[in-house]
Amino acid sequence: MDLLEILSWACIVFTVGMFSTGLIDVKVMRNSMSTDHVQFLPYLITCVNNLGWLYYGTLKSDRTLIVVNLIGAFLHLLYILTYLTYTEQKRRVVSRIVGGAVLVTSTWLYISKILPPGDKQLNQLGLICSVATISVYLSPLTDLVAILRSGNIQCLSFSLTVATFFTSTSWFLYGLQLNDYYILVPNLPGILTSSIRFYLFWKFANQSSSYKSMQI
Repeated sequence: MDLLEILSWACIVFTVGMFSTGLIDVKVMRNSMSTDHVQFLPYLITCVNNLGWLYYGTLKSDRTLIVVNLIGAFLHLLYILTYLTYTEQKRRVVSRIVGGAVLVTSTWLYISKILPPGDKQLNQLGLICSVATISVYLSPLTDLVAILRSGNIQCLSFSLTVATFFTSTSWFLYGLQLNDYYILVPNLPGILTSSIRFYLFWKFANQSSSYKSMQI
């Protein structure tokens, strides 16, 4: 087993593990018969992102990208349908789903019907997927700044932070091995934001423990 194959399996295992954390939300929604304290947009955004990378993997004939994003799209479609089942704001959720479908369809039509086949399609799609992934990874920065100011890390998940760090690192190394900057570059923000979370856990761990002791 060469290095590229090891990195491929690392990407599959870590990414599918990270995507599977949403199954906890599915259990909560089914048990409570509601979507209270569950956010919908991350499911939709990640599903759209999965479909983009799935298309990129198909054009590039990359088995790792295809497997990971096929599983990811399926899981997030499950999360979306579960949310739609139990939410009281069905019209609002459906409108967002339609918006996501329009975005995916428009991108597919632009890449497949307007651009000439070959490198032009691959480069344009790779750029679109990279920008989308960077936006997803950088979106929590505002919340992290707020946590840094307040010192309250109760809303952070350590297991998800670990999963995100290993997922981003494995994809960064995979992209480096393939010399594919569309895979390599967008995972740098994932490593950065995960490192910031680790720092926050380290910095405020004692404070959080004291807070819990006071509650007890």
